[in-house]
Amino acid sequence: MEQSSKRSGLLNGRFIFKKFSDGSLDKRTVICIYCQAEFQYHRSTSSLQYHLRAKHAFASSSCATDNPPTANESIQPQQSTLAEFQNRYKPMDQTKYNTLTNAIAKWIAMDCRPLNIVNDRGLRDIIQIASSNQLYTLPSEGTIASQIHDLYNNEKTTKLELLKNALAVALSGDHWTSLSNHSYLGVTAHLIDASWTLQSFALTVMHTEERDAESCAECFLDVAKEWNIQEKVTTISIDSAHSMIAADSHLPFEHMTCIAHSLQQSITVALGDGGFENILEKCRKLVGHFKHSPINNTELGIQPAAKGQKQEPLVQDISTRWNSTLGMVQHLLCNKATITATSALQKQKLSVPTGKDFEKLQKLETLLEPCRFVTELLGGELYVSCSVVLPAFCHIFSVMEVSDDDPEYVIQFKNTFTADLTKHKEGANMRFLKIATALDPRFKHLKCLPKSERDEVWNMMSEVLKEQHSNVETTELEPPEKKMNLPLVADDENECASVCTALDRYRAEPVISMETCPLEWWSKHEGAYKCLAYVARKYLATPATAVPCERLFSLSGDIVNKKRAALSPVNVNKLVCLSDWLNKK
Repeated sequence: MEQSSKRSGLLNGRFIFKKFSDGSLDKRTVICIYCQAEFQYHRSTSSLQYHLRAKHAFASSSCATDNPPTANESIQPQQSTLAEFQNRYKPMDQTKYNTLTNAIAKWIAMDCRPLNIVNDRGLRDIIQIASSNQLYTLPSEGTIASQIHDLYNNEKTTKLELLKNALAVALSGDHWTSLSNHSYLGVTAHLIDASWTLQSFALTVMHTEERDAESCAECFLDVAKEWNIQEKVTTISIDSAHSMIAADSHLPFEHMTCIAHSLQQSITVALGDGGFENILEKCRKLVGHFKHSPINNTELGIQPAAKGQKQEPLVQDISTRWNSTLGMVQHLLCNKATITATSALQKQKLSVPTGKDFEKLQKLETLLEPCRFVTELLGGELYVSCSVVLPAFCHIFSVMEVSDDDPEYVIQFKNTFTADLTKHKEGANMRFLKIATALDPRFKHLKCLPKSERDEVWNMMSEVLKEQHSNVETTELEPPEKKMNLPLVADDENECASVCTALDRYRAEPVISMETCPLEWWSKHEGAYKCLAYVARKYLATPATAVPCERLFSLSGDIVNKKRAALSPVNVNKLVCLSDWLNKK
């Protein structure tokens, strides 16, 4: 090793040994390849490194790596000026240092990094190079923890202000269990602000000891009280877990079923009853054979590589992961030829899908793809989703209509799926969904409903508006401190009578295109439909699913399951909420 080092020079070739006249090396004298300066060498490179930092900064930043100097480095040496040298070795300006500290704290909070990353020498070196300051030192863990705490409080103040000014707030909630078997309840808030922008953010990820109905309901009420929105909460969206459904019966909020969960449950039932389970089990074993063995997986990639093609990785489906069965089927179909050819060369006898099996999988892909589309569409939280539920149901039922060309197993799947999803639809809050659909200018023609039900929806709308008008009048008679933050209705005697007129005018408005945002339409027409605006904010803010809480648990898993610094439940809540707020901001 020493002989090799002496032949190649020191510090990755940035200093070479001087040669005597006879061609032998002078092992006590080295020459800088950039400026040809000579230095005495006594087995220590400290003075040599100092020379690189002072005279050749472009080389010192990479002298610790294994990369030798490039041609440009040796041909175009640069000598630092006195001013550059002084800037690199003078203390950083306090304002700039504070800015860097805040940026580091925000990065750690946003990406759920461990606090002890500030002890990373590599991170320090990167910032030293980026800031051109060799004296920069990273802040301590305590400083970053304090910054994150302040950041949380500042962001929470912003969210409290949003909730204070909101006319109506919808909640979504779900339970989650960590790998260490600790139970957490996640709650998110959804509202439409004064500028008609849909806001969706976390309120809490709290550690819970009990998951019975009463305890769960109490937790939801505690969250509403903490954020001072007890009188503003309109609905709560939850999944179909028995504890959540039972808890909802103890709450004074309207119940909203998670449509995505209902859809996935109907898929599971239809797969079992439609005769697909046997072929899916064969697919799972085949995928496992290749995914769990590096040798088998390598053999699977030989043929695509020989043809200059990219290998499509196989995907294993997971019962709790939505649309994963569709993903497994799609990747198997993409690798059909490769799997068939590779399996024939395997010593182990595999049960490979036959031609008819692949044809069956192709049919299954056609059945599941619309379900994936609707699940992802309804799971969004940055756009209106509640008003899309009934049109989505209409689309799914249309796709699942039996045709003359369908084989028996497809007919069985469609009939079972349709029957099960119809039960879920009947158990949903149909009154709320119908009004939400009517308040969306894209769907107010209500073509997703039978003609016999459309007039009933507008009658319900009229009742809601009259009830709102009555609530405002009652509120105006109360002492000021008890008044709710509801939109004022003019004292004009014609205002109450204009409710029906306003509905008629709204119904006469042209339907907007599917690409147009309904909130954008309402922002332009709020002045013309003041009595409808509050109702629109209430109904269109409600999410169609509990998916926003599911996304929180991805963050929770990063923090809790990796046991970062044995975080307390309070710190878990702060970090998860702060990460959610910053990423959406």
